[in-house]
Amino acid sequence: MIALHADWSMHPAKRYYSLARRVDGKWLLKNPALVGDPRSLLGGLLAEGAAVAMGLDLPLGLPRDYAAHCPQPDFPAFLRQSPGRPDFFRVNETLETISHARPFYPTRGVKGMTRLSHAQALGMASAAGLSRQCDRATPWRPAGAPVFWTLGANQSGKAAISAWRDWLGPALAAGAPLSLWPFEGGLHELLRPGRAVLAEVYPAEALRQLGLKMPGSKRVAEDRLALAPALLECLDRLGAVPEAALRAAIQAGFGQDAAGEDRLDCVLGLLCMLQVLDGRREDHVPADPWIRRWEGWVLGQAA
Repeated sequence: MIALHADWSMHPAKRYYSLARRVDGKWLLKNPALVGDPRSLLGGLLAEGAAVAMGLDLPLGLPRDYAAHCPQPDFPAFLRQSPGRPDFFRVNETLETISHARPFYPTRGVKGMTRLSHAQALGMASAAGLSRQCDRATPWRPAGAPVFWTLGANQSGKAAISAWRDWLGPALAAGAPLSLWPFEGGLHELLRPGRAVLAEVYPAEALRQLGLKMPGSKRVAEDRLALAPALLECLDRLGAVPEAALRAAIQAGFGQDAAGEDRLDCVLGLLCMLQVLDGRREDHVPADPWIRRWEGWVLGQAA
């Protein structure tokens, strides 16, 4: 089995993934590398004939207040049909052009730009309608960003546009051997040779699931360095063996450059996946049909 997790930035130069292979009951972990073309990356791994589990730090799903007006039966069907709706991915500059066919907003800061006004332009009663259940705050972490919001540091809309428009939508439409968790079943039941299962993983949630506490900000190299001893202990606990380059990267705080936080995040996401794949944590999904058909869930999240 192969597991990998990609920290999905809209900028390819910050789009890193970390990969592990299960060999003799151990997970052998590679040092983070740039994703490049995800089709080529997954194609090469699937050609090995292994089952591939891939985590993605981006939204896989739509909020129910939006999905209630979609004619498709579920989110995978929506993505398969998205190549025929290019306007869906055009980000709105003003509230006046927002519609169900074009929900992403805004391109820049403008007067009257609030999440409430965005929600109302989409016919929602409150800003909460922009968020999926799994995006909302839990007792252990703050809320994630709404799917359609595209401005500022706390946003995930640009990553969704990049992945859905440029990769996932066209790949699913072409019949690529991809399955989306949890819409098409449980993680373990979907895994089979020659097929990749994609799941949403949230690094802030992964950090909590792993029992780790960030001593400061992941954007600061010194704080990432301070996390190194606990992170290496976590690897040992999970039976995960880092290659020499990864061990050195952890002990160096994943470098001094701006992409250091992305390299850390992809390793955290991968370790979260290994916990679920090994049965240390359940691939829990609430019974709510809106979650299972449209909103999706974050792998390993129980709250």
